[in-house]
Amino acid sequence: MAEQDDVLHLIDDTGTASEDANARKWKIAVIDDDPAVHDGTRFALSDYSLNGQSLEILSAYSAAEGRKLMAEHKDIAAVLLDVIMETDVAGLELVEFIRNEIKNETVRIILRTGQPGQAPERRVIVQYDINDYKAKTELTADKLFTSLTAALRSYQQLERMVQTRRGLEIIIDAASTLYDFKSMQRLAEGVLTQLASLLNVDCAGILVLRDNGGIDPELSVLAGSGCYSRFIGTTTSKALDPDLRAMVEAAFQRRKNEFADHRSVIYLRTGSGREVVVLLQAERELSETDRSLVEIFSSRLSIAFDNVILYQQLQDANAQLEDRVAQRTRALMQANRRLSAQWLRLQRANGFKNEILGTVAHDLKNPLGVILGRTEMLKELISTGASESGVVAQVDHIRDATKRLTTMVDHLISDAMADAFDITIRREPVDVAALVKEVADANQPLAVNKQQTISVTAPPNIVTMCDTDRIREAIDNLISNAIKYSPMGGKIGVAVSHEGSETIVRVSDEGAGLSPEDLGRLFGRFQRLSAKPTAGESSTGLGLSIVKRIIDMHGGEVTADSDGPGKGSTFTITLPATEMPT
Repeated sequence: MAEQDDVLHLIDDTGTASEDANARKWKIAVIDDDPAVHDGTRFALSDYSLNGQSLEILSAYSAAEGRKLMAEHKDIAAVLLDVIMETDVAGLELVEFIRNEIKNETVRIILRTGQPGQAPERRVIVQYDINDYKAKTELTADKLFTSLTAALRSYQQLERMVQTRRGLEIIIDAASTLYDFKSMQRLAEGVLTQLASLLNVDCAGILVLRDNGGIDPELSVLAGSGCYSRFIGTTTSKALDPDLRAMVEAAFQRRKNEFADHRSVIYLRTGSGREVVVLLQAERELSETDRSLVEIFSSRLSIAFDNVILYQQLQDANAQLEDRVAQRTRALMQANRRLSAQWLRLQRANGFKNEILGTVAHDLKNPLGVILGRTEMLKELISTGASESGVVAQVDHIRDATKRLTTMVDHLISDAMADAFDITIRREPVDVAALVKEVADANQPLAVNKQQTISVTAPPNIVTMCDTDRIREAIDNLISNAIKYSPMGGKIGVAVSHEGSETIVRVSDEGAGLSPEDLGRLFGRFQRLSAKPTAGESSTGLGLSIVKRIIDMHGGEVTADSDGPGKGSTFTITLPATEMPT
């Protein structure tokens, strides 16, 4: 009865049913030197199906052909292998070749022999890595079906384990690689590359980032591969195809992974609140193992994205800190230069003070002693009724001593002014508009005391190369003069403009105005003008001469205009906007 059931040797396979060329099939190999075994096996398994997959049967008629077949087809799931072919142990040697030389540990091997006595079953099972050992006489169609099904299921489980191991190795290797990326785009490109490697497929992919910082956040394409590479660097609301954009937006709303047909959508949310969607288009549907590996991989990605975000924030903070340090350093250097200049001026002033004290103690003592002595003598002459000529002589002596004293004082004042006008300037970019507003604000209390108003017209960012302290001093002199010589309730206007390559500052008042004589001697030292301060303020006659000296050293010009007494006046400072060549 067993021989009657063994259809492998009784029925010839005359044809195969037409099948879908794209459908996945189990690939098995029949390696046997008997052609009838090949024909019988094909017929017996012609309608075989497991998990919706049919068979693809490959044939080899010797151990040598079997070696070549196994080396070329690494995805063979099971081998039906004859033991005795060219030699009595040809099949067993082929088992050694499969396991040890080409290192194929997953293929399932079913040995078939027509002479079981020559290779005892127990010894073969123990010594060789095979899955089943059958005599050809006992391997009926039903038993062949059973043995092959068990072998394919075992192969399927091993393949899943191998894929899982390979995927985990890729994930572990990718962790260090992805965490090394310092830019969001490089990280996104790395994610797509690692996913393709993880699934061992050529796929088109796109990675989209959404930042929840705004009310209606924009979606940005950070990376793309295959047919999606043309969308890199765009926003989904402007560039993506409507269907693709709809899938991406639906993934952000769904907030979970989705695997359907040949398309997979991966969603992840980072600890910093950003959301990422990865869409993959592969040539095959992902297996359960593939999906599990993808979910393990994606669960680690949020840390990598947050790492990049934190790195970028750290870089931005470092850049801002460096910029603030540089600004502070420049400000400190400028302040240091100003302090050095002030220290030099203080040293000169201290030296001049000592000189004056020495002069007062010595040179002025003699004339004062003469005046004092002659005064006492004059008093005695008057009390004794001396002659007029004697009194006049004493008065002449007193006058001469006074003249000498006056000359000495004039010399001291002249020396003091020469020292005061020993001005040095240091040019730097200065926002003159902001400087004018600052000086006007500082003088506001004086104007309020006289019920005056100061209006400033100064467009922002009028930058001029000049000395901040010196220009502030010049503008302050003009504004304080305008307050000093304007009546109660008067109006003072200050305007800044940029005309051609020059910066213009104009100070206008409603004061007593200037006579032609005043205009002729306006900027001289110790000049007393026809106009008087309106509230009894003091005046040394030096302010305008100091202004002229400062503006001249900047290569500029200061002028005054007035329609006449009682009609106010306008003082104009003209400065070159850039540094003058030396």
